[in-house]
Amino acid sequence: MLDAIRWDTDLIRRYDLAGPRYTSYPTAVQFDSQVGTFDLFHALRDSRKALRPLSLYVHVPFCANICYYCACNKVITKDRGRALPYLQRLEQEIQLIACHLDPMQKVEQLHFGGGTPTFLSHDELRQLMARLRKHFNLLDDDSGDYGIEIDPREADWSTMGLLRELGFNRVSIGLQDLDPAVQRAVNRLQSLEETRAVIDAARTLQYRSINIDLIYGLPKQTPENFARTVDEVISLQPDRLSVFNYAHLPERFMPQRRINSNDLPAPAQKLEMLQRTIEQLTAAGYRYIGMDHFALPDDELAIAQEESTLQRNFQGYTTHGHCDLIGLGVSAISQIGDLYCQNSSDLTQYQNALASAQLATARGLLCNADDRLRRAVIQQLICHFNLEFAEIEQAFNIDFRGYFGELWPQLRGMAEDGLIELNNERITVLPAGRLLVRSVCMVFDAYLEHSNRQRFSRVI
Repeated sequence: MLDAIRWDTDLIRRYDLAGPRYTSYPTAVQFDSQVGTFDLFHALRDSRKALRPLSLYVHVPFCANICYYCACNKVITKDRGRALPYLQRLEQEIQLIACHLDPMQKVEQLHFGGGTPTFLSHDELRQLMARLRKHFNLLDDDSGDYGIEIDPREADWSTMGLLRELGFNRVSIGLQDLDPAVQRAVNRLQSLEETRAVIDAARTLQYRSINIDLIYGLPKQTPENFARTVDEVISLQPDRLSVFNYAHLPERFMPQRRINSNDLPAPAQKLEMLQRTIEQLTAAGYRYIGMDHFALPDDELAIAQEESTLQRNFQGYTTHGHCDLIGLGVSAISQIGDLYCQNSSDLTQYQNALASAQLATARGLLCNADDRLRRAVIQQLICHFNLEFAEIEQAFNIDFRGYFGELWPQLRGMAEDGLIELNNERITVLPAGRLLVRSVCMVFDAYLEHSNRQRFSRVI
């Protein structure tokens, strides 16, 4: 079965290295300021000519309260009025981008992230969606994959009803942990009842999919209290679960400096949390999709993995990797053909650029032939745990063994250790290697040798 995992503590200790999550290849670390708006316009023109379908990501950076673990691009404020000037600039960006695309290009996927998207008032959400519908070809038959991130402390039944009315049919709910001591340590007090109320609303209103986010490795967590959280979450029956490893990087993320490092669980405890979580979720019928993600067998991600159509992009595992991804808002990343580009991560710079009728593109990267090849290899491994050399050779007109000959000793070592099976036709990631698939992908990363590993989280 695709979801089979074999826990091997010794293997995990040896291969649990710091490395990219491969929501893209090359990763955002490689982006530079040489890429600008001219490159973006050129890519949009190619997208328009090819009439490629679209995926839109809209970043709403505002949060009313700070969560100490958070590494997202966010603005903490109680002043709801701060959203208005941001939305005005966001609407300008929508208009500037859309005029370079064709109205026939359908938006198959839409995602609001943050921050806390429901920081916006109901009227602001209505207006933003109206602008998107005016300038982009959003589907109105509920067939699109339209999701939004929800903080249950910032949403109620009326909010869920409004979002459903506006066309959203998927929700991703931040939960992280239910233990009160853990919640106090990370400044996120959120009851099970609040979370259940949002989920009940989503089910009653016929949202198509519910995802819950958990984090292991937070301060005050123990294997025992995290197992209780997982049991409670299983009882809520979400369609998908994301179980993230907390990466404590206070030198990079200021809010994390408020966490007492003495309260963090030891590495052995973190491993036990993950092992228990996998056992609990597997026993409850969830399948391991890969990279922290689990889904019920009838979920679209599980089906796509079975049918070898699963893909991965900046929104994580997806069935819409064939779409051009347009990122809107501060820090948002676009992937259009072979171009990656990112808006300024500074709110003032983002707003000032658009106030001058300029896009806020700050950096990016244009993939070369080698990037495209390695991207395809990494995508196959991380989504399907299998790589057929003949498919890559046919798509890129190369001899696989010849092109990657210098990597063979490293791959052979992984095969001897039991991470992968390696022969002249394929690489298969074995059950003991699936939790460590990032380590296998890292072998094919041409940039990693020159990267600062401290910028990345550990594999587990």
